[in-house]
Parts: sequence; C-alpha cells; structure tokens
Amino acid sequence: MQFSIQLSADYPDKSYGGDRVYRDMIDQAVLADALGFDAVSLTEHHLVNCLMNPAPLQFAVKIAALTEQIRIMTSVVVLPLHDMRIFAGELVVADILTDGRLLLGVGRGAFPYEMERLGVPMDETRARFDESLDVLQALLGSEEVSWDGDYYQFEPLTIMPRPVGDGPQLMMAVMNPAGIAACTRRGFHIQTTPLAGDDDMLRSQVDAFHHARSDMGPDGDHLTLSLSRVAFLASNETERRARLEAAHSYYGRFDNIYTGPGLVDNGMIRQIPRSQTIEELDESLLICTPSEMVDRLAPYAELGIDRVILNVNFAVGQQATMETISCFAEEVMPHFSSPERTAPIDRIDA
Repeated sequence: MQFSIQLSADYPDKSYGGDRVYRDMIDQAVLADALGFDAVSLTEHHLVNCLMNPAPLQFAVKIAALTEQIRIMTSVVVLPLHDMRIFAGELVVADILTDGRLLLGVGRGAFPYEMERLGVPMDETRARFDESLDVLQALLGSEEVSWDGDYYQFEPLTIMPRPVGDGPQLMMAVMNPAGIAACTRRGFHIQTTPLAGDDDMLRSQVDAFHHARSDMGPDGDHLTLSLSRVAFLASNETERRARLEAAHSYYGRFDNIYTGPGLVDNGMIRQIPRSQTIEELDESLLICTPSEMVDRLAPYAELGIDRVILNVNFAVGQQATMETISCFAEEVMPHFSSPERTAPIDRIDA
C-alpha cells in the first residue's frame, strides 16, 4: 500500500497570505519526495479559501521542477469548468513538463457556490462532465476530432502537441458505490473517500471497486483504488484532542460549502454548526499516535486499497504538519511495503 500527501491549501486566515500557503504546500511536497511518499495530490477549487487551488496543472509543474520522483496527482480537476479544446493542450504540456509523473484525477464539481458562480448549474454538472470526459479522451487519443454534442460543437481539429505515449493516467473521483463500480468497468482508476462517513461506507466503496474489477478479468488487473482520509499523528491525548477540534472546525467550513448554504464572505467560508459531534467525527478520521495509525491502516491494506491519500492540511500549522509527514514516513510507512518508485512512471491507458 502506498501513501500520498494531499496539498489541500487550507487558508482560514487571509492575513497569512496566499504566497505563504503555497510555499508551505511546496515545502510539504519536497519533504514527501525526500521521504519516499508515492505521490502528492492537488485539488482544484475557485473563489473560496478551502482547498484553494485554481491552477492545479501550473502547481504540478512547479512541484515537478523541485522534486525528483514523487508522482503528482490531481484530486481533482473539475472538467465542467474547462473548455476541453484548451485543457487538452494544457494537460499535454503539463504531462511533458512533469516528466510523466502526472496522474489526472477528474470530477464533476462539488461546491454549488463555486460551480454556479462560474456559470455551471449543479443540475447540469453530470451531463457536462460526461461529455467533457468523452471530448477529452477523443482529443488525446485521435487527430482531427470533430464534435456535435449538447455542450460542444466544433469542426475537425488536432490538439498540439500530441501526448507522449498514452498520456497521463486518468483517475475518476466518485463516492457512490454504484458509480465506483460503473467507472471501474469503464477502465478508470478510482479515487474515493467516505469523507466523515463510517467504516460501513468505506467498505461498500472498496467492495464496489473490487467486485467490478474482478468482473473485468485480466483487463482490470492494472486498475487501482486510492482512498482519501483526513489524518494526523499525535504524541499524546492532549495533542490528539487539539487536532480533532481543528478537524471539526475544518468540517464546519467544508460542510457549509459542500452540502450547506454556501455562506462566503469575501472568499472566506463561514464556519457553521455541525450536527456531528467531535466524538462521532473521531471514529471516522485517522488522528492518533503512530502505533495506533499502523493498527488502523492494517485493515486498509487487507482490503486491497492501493493508495491512501492523507489530508494533513486543516489549519494545524506548517511546523506540526511537516512533523507529522516526517513521523508518518519514519514510524508508519515501513510497516506497509510498496513497490519502489520510478520516474517517469509507466503509462497505462485508462
């Protein structure tokens, strides 16, 4: 089982400065590379201070220039916000400039506040995403592509430069177990998360992937499942409680923009009350001592999860975050063997 650090660019204090936020993320990526993490992951979100990264491909190129081996994964690029004729070319350039270390996770968009202010109604995101994905795959896979659909109509054109090999791996971000199964059968690598859900939700997601991959026979052997979790290491109960309180506060902002009213003041998401208690949240997050972390991750390995994406960025502070990344590499990762990384990665056609 492999491990990734999510560079989620949480920004609860505007006075801290966006330049410092991104410098912190870069420093985390450089450290993760040096310590042998498999990947770092980048979100795409606009107009808000939670998961704040409006330019993930640019960020990926910067990280690649400062690291040696670590893969750079988007979690995720929101396809309905882009024109695929432009994005396809930008993607090929980013893939080239990251030396083939780019893993493209894609999704339909999750924040109504963000999507609707950028001209994409939430009730259209599924249809727009499906067509955008089809257009993107066509542009990457063929020359002189024309299109006559609901959202794209264009005469024959060829994206330049052309992809190197098969281009970056495509990964589908999906939470619903039925959706996970459907995307797996289509040949996509999967990114998923139960968010603050319980173990039953997690197991249903994992089972959906494995059943679908098994149904595919040898054609599904190369497909992988990445699972994202909020995580942090604490040395004692006092520290653990402080991290849990920070995570609860983070989810108070996340809930507002994800399922709540979308109350945003000058780009800053308001924290709203949560029905889930800290104790209930504790059961679904990975915030514990290193030895407890090993015990809690062991079932993930037994379930056949290929990669755990660790979200350690939730207003805890850069020094503590860097310390938990180092501690995880030293005291947790050695318990979970994983293939040695290579750069560039082997390209697999999704």
